[in-house]
Amino acid sequence: MKTLLTIGHGYTAAALARQLLPQGWRIIGTTRGRPETLIFAGIEPVLWPGTSLAPALAEVTHVLSSIAPGPEGDPVLAAEAEALAAAGSHLEWVGYLSTTGVYGDHGGAWVDETTPLTPGTARGQARAKAEAAWSALAMNPGLALHVFRLAGIYGPGRAPFDAIRNGSARRIIKPGQMFSRVHVDDIATVLAASMAQPDPGAIYNVCDDLPSPPEDVITFAAKLLGLPPPPSVPFAEAELGPMTRSFYAESKQVRNDWVKTALGVQLAYPTYREGLAAVLKAESSR
Repeated sequence: MKTLLTIGHGYTAAALARQLLPQGWRIIGTTRGRPETLIFAGIEPVLWPGTSLAPALAEVTHVLSSIAPGPEGDPVLAAEAEALAAAGSHLEWVGYLSTTGVYGDHGGAWVDETTPLTPGTARGQARAKAEAAWSALAMNPGLALHVFRLAGIYGPGRAPFDAIRNGSARRIIKPGQMFSRVHVDDIATVLAASMAQPDPGAIYNVCDDLPSPPEDVITFAAKLLGLPPPPSVPFAEAELGPMTRSFYAESKQVRNDWVKTALGVQLAYPTYREGLAAVLKAESSR
């Protein structure tokens, strides 16, 4: 039986599980607490950190790590590198979720998987170091590592509709700012396609076809709701937290050609327009 261990069973891993469980996969997921939530979703929970993953790694065929690195590096490798190395010979596929933030700022220009990594933010630098650490681990036992650089993730529960409805949304205007994004279900589709045709060492950008200024997305979401666009605020005057402000420090457009040509993936939501419309329709039907 194909068995997947998701280290950090969060938003993206849950979307992948929804695709794999109907196909007969067994899925084990780590959680810091509330294991009943995973059990209800058909996931076998493992409390982590605090419990060694060696027993789970000894019986799974696939591994997905979505844990973000901290100031001291990747916590999964810090705790489980030895167990991962021991399991490397029987693991068919290992996936690491990174971010397009590793490319840094390109002034709105296009980047692809061959673009040198020049991260400018602390978060991007930590991700680049984590990618390198995973790659170094994969060199030794022959771990079948695949790296996925994710753009900004949205989907059910992660869309701007509530903020627009309650009046808290703003259109932050920074001329020339370009972001790439991706619907969580399309991430799951890319991951499942990679699992079906492993290519150890491969790196994939996971994003949609239409990088756009963030204010365009907010304007379109308001239009879907039949509401006027939220007020615009110049970036220099916007009250933003450190995390949000760091996103605006980098501008680029990310190419996704490789997931289409190498994996044959056809995005369900090639732009934010289809994606947001689907999210709103799903919200309305609940």
